[in-house]
Amino acid sequence: MKAVILARVSTLRQEKEGLSLQDIQLPMLREYAKEKGFNKTIEYVFSESADYKIRRKFKEMLDFVKANDDVKAIIAYRVDRITRNYRDAVAIDELRLDYDKEIHFVYDRLVIDKNSVGRDITDWDTKVYLAKQYLNRLKEDSKITAQRKLENGEWPGKAPFGYRNVDIDKNKKWIEIEQPEAEIVKKIFEWYSTKSYSMLEIRNKLVEIFNLKCTKSKVDQILRNPFYHGTMLYDGQLYPHKYDRIVSKELFDAVQEVKAGHNKKKFKYAGLPYLYRGLIRCSVCGCMITPEKKKGQYVYYHCTQYQGKHDAKWLNENTLTQRFLDIFGQIKLPQEAVDEITKSLKESHEDKKHFQKDLHERYQTEYQKYETRIERMYEDMLDRSITNSFYEKKRKEYRTKQESLERKMSNTREADETYYINANYVLNLASRARELFESSEPEQKRVLINTALQNLSLDDENLHYDWIKSFDTIAESVNSSSWLYIAEDVRKCYVG
Repeated sequence: MKAVILARVSTLRQEKEGLSLQDIQLPMLREYAKEKGFNKTIEYVFSESADYKIRRKFKEMLDFVKANDDVKAIIAYRVDRITRNYRDAVAIDELRLDYDKEIHFVYDRLVIDKNSVGRDITDWDTKVYLAKQYLNRLKEDSKITAQRKLENGEWPGKAPFGYRNVDIDKNKKWIEIEQPEAEIVKKIFEWYSTKSYSMLEIRNKLVEIFNLKCTKSKVDQILRNPFYHGTMLYDGQLYPHKYDRIVSKELFDAVQEVKAGHNKKKFKYAGLPYLYRGLIRCSVCGCMITPEKKKGQYVYYHCTQYQGKHDAKWLNENTLTQRFLDIFGQIKLPQEAVDEITKSLKESHEDKKHFQKDLHERYQTEYQKYETRIERMYEDMLDRSITNSFYEKKRKEYRTKQESLERKMSNTREADETYYINANYVLNLASRARELFESSEPEQKRVLINTALQNLSLDDENLHYDWIKSFDTIAESVNSSSWLYIAEDVRKCYVG
């Protein structure tokens, strides 16, 4: 019998941190194939970090397996090595169901084929879900890089309006003031600080003076951004930056005081508990859907039509609430399915804990290695075998590596804990979402909407939306006869 061995790392970090192709995956997979009686194997090794290359090789492997009847199995290290997303899971299900192939996961001790039912399919579905969420949580490279830049007073992303990103050299990026945009920003702050201009009036002045079309939301975004006075806001935290300032801290604070005063200003409908304010946009023009009270008691929602008049209909709040009830009613999972998946989550957690323990010990060993090197170099410096400058240079280098290892240990622990909390929360919400929404207070309703839905828009009386990840797969699966067959339902959706 022939088999395909599939081994994958998508980043150099994974290669170094417990998923080495040559040291761990390939030796184990080859030994497993030999034990199971596969007398010939074809190896597909995925070691690129570029996404399109991995997709190309993955498709190449799928086409090869489909075209060769004598290839009976695919052997992979873990579920998360073969499924990077739900689309990959659908492709693998197609192999086992339509092409009669076996899929072996050595580390997970799981084998599935077209005859697999019950617990094996539940494990497969659950591990696909876990693999995607867990890997997403562990992709911390960009976050770590961003944090380092922030701590060094540098912005890790695209420069805000009024600035531009520049390359000083191959290894150094910077942000510079850009004219005339910076002058426009300064004028916006100055105008608003006088209390003589609303954001709508500022928008009109920008067209008049600078021939610049700018939305009210863009003006508001500029006025709220502390970057212009020397502070970066990132993930809710403030960091001082090293770039040139466009406005002074005093002017920025004066503007915030004006904004705070406007927010407290009484107006016709101030304080009314409008449930869906700020959550929905118009499908026609992209403006916000705004609430308005009619006859003193009935609340209706309609497009603001700031971008131009069009035939915008008004929708009663009760009707809109019913739309949301219908949406949340689509993701109700039977309790028996929730119980089965939760049980599988707990069992798979034991395997995760073992993996995390090994990874943590590897980090600790690496950390101690650098500590020992520092101690030895210190002795060498005292013995004058090395210079003070060399010692300081290497000590800083090793301390930096130790700090990186400490962050990895912390991130790994946090990812594991948060991962299972989030998984259980999603399952519990999915089992009673409509009931929770119907019985919740207005603020809780808004939290549920923001947790499960995105890209909300209204077209006449039709409410459009996208599910946030995890809920999309649940919504697609509930029409099937059993949660055990999620993968098959998704496969039919995308393939059949």
